[in-house]
Amino acid sequence: MTVLHLADDGEAADLAAFLSRLLRYDRSAAVRLQAAGTALAVFGRPPSFEVLAIRAVRLAKPYEDGLDVTLDVTVSAGELLESVDEQAATAAVPGAVTGPPWAGVLPPRGGWRAEPGLPAPQALRATVAAAVGEFRSRTEELAPDARTRAALDRIGRDIWSRTVGGTPLPVRAVHAAQSLGFLRPDDEAVLLSAGAWLRLRTPFGSIAVRRAGLGALDVSVR
Repeated sequence: MTVLHLADDGEAADLAAFLSRLLRYDRSAAVRLQAAGTALAVFGRPPSFEVLAIRAVRLAKPYEDGLDVTLDVTVSAGELLESVDEQAATAAVPGAVTGPPWAGVLPPRGGWRAEPGLPAPQALRATVAAAVGEFRSRTEELAPDARTRAALDRIGRDIWSRTVGGTPLPVRAVHAAQSLGFLRPDDEAVLLSAGAWLRLRTPFGSIAVRRAGLGALDVSVR
C-alpha cells in the first residue's frame, strides 16, 4: 500500500477537513490525486457548484513501496479520509476507482496570469451572503405548488451565474470557495486565467472553472 507522508499534522488536518467538506455534498465523492516530489494536488468536484476544487498538500517525502517519481490516481474520498492519520501525518492511498467524467478534465499546470478587478475577500464574502439571501427570498415568494426543482434551478442559475465585480468569475465559484473553507476574511485571494480556465486562488485552496462551464462538449482532457 502506498503511504503518503505529509509535511506535518497541520497538513493532515487540512486534508481531512477538505475531504470532509466534499463528502458533505456527496457521500460517494471521488478525488483525483496528482503528486510529484513533495507536492500533492487533490482535485474534487462538489455537486451543484459546477467547479473544480483543488487542495494543495505538502509532503515530507515522496512515497513508499516502489513509487519513484509521480502519482496520478482517482480514489474514493471517503476511503482516503478514513486513512488519514493526523497524529502521524500520514495517509494511505486507497485502490483506484473508475473516475467520474470530470476527473479527466483538469486545469493546466502552468501558463496562469493574473486577472484584475477581483474584490477583497470581505467583499467576496458579502457577495455570497447577498446571493444566498436573494435565493431564499425569491424561493419563499413562490407559491407552494410552484416551488419545483425546475423553478429552484432556474433561480439558482440566474443568481450563481452572475459575475463578480468587473471579472468574468461566476458567483458560484466564490460560493464554493467559501463553502469549502478556502475563502477567509483576512487572507489574500487572487484571480488567475489560463486559456478557457479561471482560477480563484487563496492560501487554503483554489476553485477552477471553465468560462463556458465543464460540460462534456467543451473540455480539454489530460
